[in-house]
Amino acid sequence: MNAMRNLILTRLCMAIVTLFLVSVIVFAAVRFLPGDIAQQLLGQSATPENIAALRSQLGLDTPGYISYFRWLGGLLQGDLGQSIATGREVSELISARLKNTLLLAGFTAIIAIPLGYLLGFLGALYKGSIFDRTSNVVALAVVSLPEYFVAYVLVVFMAVHLAWFPALSRVSPSMGAFEYVERLVLPAMSLGLVIVAYIMRVTKSSILNVLGEDYIQMAQMKGNSRARVMLVHALPNALAPIINVTAINLAYLVVGVVIVETVFVYPGLGQLLVDSVTKRDMPVVQAVCLIFAAIYILVNAMADILIVLSNPRLRHAK
Repeated sequence: MNAMRNLILTRLCMAIVTLFLVSVIVFAAVRFLPGDIAQQLLGQSATPENIAALRSQLGLDTPGYISYFRWLGGLLQGDLGQSIATGREVSELISARLKNTLLLAGFTAIIAIPLGYLLGFLGALYKGSIFDRTSNVVALAVVSLPEYFVAYVLVVFMAVHLAWFPALSRVSPSMGAFEYVERLVLPAMSLGLVIVAYIMRVTKSSILNVLGEDYIQMAQMKGNSRARVMLVHALPNALAPIINVTAINLAYLVVGVVIVETVFVYPGLGQLLVDSVTKRDMPVVQAVCLIFAAIYILVNAMADILIVLSNPRLRHAK
């Protein structure tokens, strides 16, 4: 029990240190973008006095390390700063967008992850069959295509030609549940197809990798069916890579939405990030990038812990 507690604390401490380093990189990358941010925000007709005043307001006239620790201190107190473009609190801008992004990610995950497990298990169960060969070809084709290309193909066929779903995914709290879900389908498919392909391939290969173990052969000699051997004996011992790829794809669902949200004009964090970069709204850009990094780091830390918990050999390693 003490070893497990130490492991969890170690993973969480590593996640916090990593997040701190990422915050430094994010702040530095945004602050040292080429060009004068104040000049670009005010335009070419701005007077030197106005530029100097805006630079002072943005903290650009103070040393970088001082500005960083002021920003970090605000973050630790829950203050994400104020948007340059709108004058609103960054936390207010992000809260609704974060909810939309998490809703899209959750909707996609509920469908894509179990489907990936199922197809991977069936591919291992019927290895060499037409189903296995076809699913491998389709999965390889899907993972080879960029998300924006998949998104535009879905728009052309399912929104323009077939008119099954709307091409744009603008949503609002006033919408009914059915209309809301209808507008999530195309962006969820754009994200989910790649996730299904990755999880299917890893699940299949992980199960097949343990089929040569002695305990699997013993289970087969006892007369268990192939499906039971795979489900009861092989799958639990193949969970580590499956959990790992699931965590990576869960993080991708939140972090990788930028392109998909932009294509479908979905009001999530990805669309907010693109709009803020265009407007040079640096406080919003910094906050969104840090949120994406925090989600990715914490999901992967939880995956490390789950991998150890699911494997007795790692739990009781000497």
